Amino acid sequence: MQRQSRLKRELSLLATEPPPGITCWQNHNQLHDLRAQILGGAGTPYEKGVFDLEIAVPERYPFEPPKIRFLTPIYHPNIDSAGRICLDVLKLPPKGAWRPSLNISTLLTSIQLLMAEPNPDDPLMADISSEYKYNKQLFLLNAREWTEKHASQ
Repeated sequence: MQRQSRLKRELSLLATEPPPGITCWQNHNQLHDLRAQILGGAGTPYEKGVFDLEIAVPERYPFEPPKIRFLTPIYHPNIDSAGRICLDVLKLPPKGAWRPSLNISTLLTSIQLLMAEPNPDDPLMADISSEYKYNKQLFLLNAREWTEKHASQ
């Protein structure tokens, strides 16, 4: 019951006051199955891209973080080919930083920030991470190409 009322509040807030460049909605009217879109930030290789994400909200939410993954392919050191995201707020302590005071809006904003500022020291994709660190021009070129190919509307 707590999950349901909290999710209704969060979705209503996301509908009326969404963070810039982020939208989120229920998939097939299922409260625990959400979809989101993040617009690639200006000045990033993801600019003009629209990235779809899937959010699965667990029974124990907010005591357990939602499972979020990219449905749109993205060239990024912290996001793998299955769309899984390496981000501390998506995991429970001690390895993660999830707290019940966080919400879906803050998670999506954190993912948007991660897109703009990758963390090459905690990669899911080692090859993309070393490219980001040692050949940034090639990384930017590849990320822009992927964005045009997979995330253009």
